[in-house]
Amino acid sequence: MSTNAVVFDLDGTLTDPRPGIVGCIKYALERLAKPCPGDDVLASFIGPPLRATFATLLDTSDTGLIEEAVARYREQYKCSGIYETRVYDGIHGMLECVQTSSTALFVATSKPAVYAARVVEHCGLAGHFSGVFGPELDGRFDDKAKLLRHLLTTVNLDGEDAIMVGDRAVDILAAKANRMRSIGVLWGYGSQSELRDAAPDRLCATPIEVVSCLEAI
Repeated sequence: MSTNAVVFDLDGTLTDPRPGIVGCIKYALERLAKPCPGDDVLASFIGPPLRATFATLLDTSDTGLIEEAVARYREQYKCSGIYETRVYDGIHGMLECVQTSSTALFVATSKPAVYAARVVEHCGLAGHFSGVFGPELDGRFDDKAKLLRHLLTTVNLDGEDAIMVGDRAVDILAAKANRMRSIGVLWGYGSQSELRDAAPDRLCATPIEVVSCLEAI
């Protein structure tokens, strides 16, 4: 039996939030009367922190403008976008298997904790997890490495006793910064080359493969 805790990213790993996130980014840019790229371009920003996304999309370092964009995004997200997400096929079964062989399961996401908890509950995933961790609304813990460090400290866990599962390079690099092993998943929003460059311990193409990957590492 495993003695590891397993930490899962949310967007692009457990759930597909594309309609809600893309729609809310478009809403924010439209409210600011700024140019808006196509949906596929916007979807490529799913995963990293929202402030960094708007800094890139607006091509600005103006914190006032970035915060206004974030506020507009959240204006729409908390009303409707938060519910425009679905659980990827195979996730429920994968979590059930992992739960039986791990000490505890957690969520660590770049989505603010207050929203992440609501998504996990709405999607029927809450029963699998001992805790849901995300940044504060003011941006504290936007850096995923710091978020994972906060999680490990809060639950009194050593990084070497935990494994991170995520779909973006930021998940893998944050795990390395905290001496955690990691699994990159290929069904989310990070490309295979992005994940390979980050050098996770394993890459998995389907949720069920995560179970055997966890056993292997």
